[in-house]
Amino acid sequence: MDAPPDRGESTERFSRMAGWLLDHGYSAPRIMAEDRDAGFLLLEDLGDALFARLIAGDAAREGPLYASAIDFLVDLHSHPPAPFLTPLDGPALADLVSLTPLWYLRGIGAAQGAEANAIAGIVAGLYAMHADCRTVTALRDFHAENLIWLPDRDGVAQVGLLDFQDAVAAHPAYDLVSLLQDARRDVSPATEGRAVARYIAASGATETAFGPIYALLGAQRALRILGVFARLTMHFGKPAYLDYMPRVWRYLERNLAHPSLADLDRAVRAGLPEPTPERVQRIKDQCGQYPTP
Repeated sequence: MDAPPDRGESTERFSRMAGWLLDHGYSAPRIMAEDRDAGFLLLEDLGDALFARLIAGDAAREGPLYASAIDFLVDLHSHPPAPFLTPLDGPALADLVSLTPLWYLRGIGAAQGAEANAIAGIVAGLYAMHADCRTVTALRDFHAENLIWLPDRDGVAQVGLLDFQDAVAAHPAYDLVSLLQDARRDVSPATEGRAVARYIAASGATETAFGPIYALLGAQRALRILGVFARLTMHFGKPAYLDYMPRVWRYLERNLAHPSLADLDRAVRAGLPEPTPERVQRIKDQCGQYPTP
């Protein structure tokens, strides 16, 4: 890992989180050597068997691999969250959504009206209504391109972990949404349904309580990603992410169909136009042209 401090990067969060995961028996890369002042880490190589790569080669592996990821999350969530993690609570989730009107609406040339401005507050209110007080360690970027299959290890250690330096203390549904509503690849509805049911059965949750918060965090994540992808294009000059925007919008619509999210559904439909091909192209045409507001 090369994370130059003079560019505002640091190895500290990765090192600290890796140590916590390893101490709990999980397969984060071992740190062989570290020069924090220079921003260098020498890491164990966990190999190339990314879940996404294995599934692309054999679609039949999707179900078993996702089941192993769910079993890992159940085990991870059986521990109190790492004590140094920042909480990702209702206000924090709302704050992350607030950049979507700023960047997405600017990108498609639409006005930032009252309905769009109300979305963040609705998210915070719904979180307070549907989330219980329990939080767990959420690795945050928990998806098929950050998971490596390690068949020679035992149990949940077969799931190799990458890109966890942004871990937070969040609701248990957060990493399930990251895994099962992946912006980069389609997860079959059957796999998603079985995976959620597997988590509910193993964790002791109930479908009645888990369904609304899963839908809410799915909607929140999709809303945030729309803003992030627009910003990555318009400010950082990275338009490739726009190819994922239609998939993210489909996730958003599916989550908003949950009856408990009726208020959020109305605000989104009134305030955020759909990313049609013409609107996505308009964002792409502004690639790298905007400084951070």
